[in-house]
Amino acid sequence: MEAASVPVAPAVPFGEKARAFISTYGLIAILAALPVYYGVSDLVNDGNLTRLGNNLVAGLSNGAIWALIAIGYTLVYGIVELINFAHGEVFMIGSFVSASFFGTVGLTAATGVLGLVLGLALTLIVAMLGSGLLNVMIERVAYRPLRDAPKLAALITAVGMSFILQNVGLLWRGGSQEGITDLVQAQKELFSFGGVTVSNGDLLSVGVTIPLVLLMTAFITKSRLGKAMRATAQDPEAARLMGINVDTTISLTFLIGGMLAGAAGLIYALYQTTIWYFQGFTAGLIAFTAAVMGGIGNLRGAVLGGLIIGFIQQISDNRIGTEWTPALVFSFLVLIMVFKPSGLLGEQTREAG
Repeated sequence: MEAASVPVAPAVPFGEKARAFISTYGLIAILAALPVYYGVSDLVNDGNLTRLGNNLVAGLSNGAIWALIAIGYTLVYGIVELINFAHGEVFMIGSFVSASFFGTVGLTAATGVLGLVLGLALTLIVAMLGSGLLNVMIERVAYRPLRDAPKLAALITAVGMSFILQNVGLLWRGGSQEGITDLVQAQKELFSFGGVTVSNGDLLSVGVTIPLVLLMTAFITKSRLGKAMRATAQDPEAARLMGINVDTTISLTFLIGGMLAGAAGLIYALYQTTIWYFQGFTAGLIAFTAAVMGGIGNLRGAVLGGLIIGFIQQISDNRIGTEWTPALVFSFLVLIMVFKPSGLLGEQTREAG
């Protein structure tokens, strides 16, 4: 009797093996290259890591803002597979609403601590509701009628909504950058450790972002509406057959994404103390890059991508030069996409039917 032949597994090309190795381990080395290089440089030249520590603290603060905006991109894409290019302008409107509300309630730098805390908490609620409801209106008016149309139609509509909101901001507060009252004394040192300074603005950025992200994560994973969102993201038709109101679920997704963008708008206004109508374009581009870098459709990936970009930007601005920062950020994006096209924490998304 002849022995049964065993099929021989095809040899894996060396290039594929190298790609798999780099996608698993090499990306960590790539992302760590900047802080490691400048950390060693600081130890050699200064004898300490104070400068790098300050870079990382500032990067964490900026990255937290990008993360909040990036979550809105990734939420919407996960549900309806649409890149909502108007999301950056929703963030801009959040900043404008916040600055206008400051004047309405009379918040100034001389306001007492209790009054300032209560006023900013109320401003946060107003900014989140304003941006969230604006995002829901955009979905209802511009995107829902095109849900069964070719993807390109919705994409171009999103770009159009972005320009419309830019002009709303231009008419609202003019075309020049506008300084606002430094209510929290954002650059004032709060405390320091080992020479690394943490300012009021750093605490505000991280202190608002972390609770919001935790609350949103708990809502999506634990609540009934959150489970409906996840079911809709996995298979809208099956979710509809199970009795889930898909339209309501999609509107809820836009509401949550818009609310987070509004919160980011308030933090940005207080942290930078300047606002202008074009800030949404830049922030939207950075946040979209963060969502893609982390893995579009993945919430943790959006946060991770935002923080990574925050670190890269701050190190580049401080060490290399602001003119090189965009090129450096997108160089990292290209490297990540080449070796891990789904993003750092990307998952397989459903295919459009």
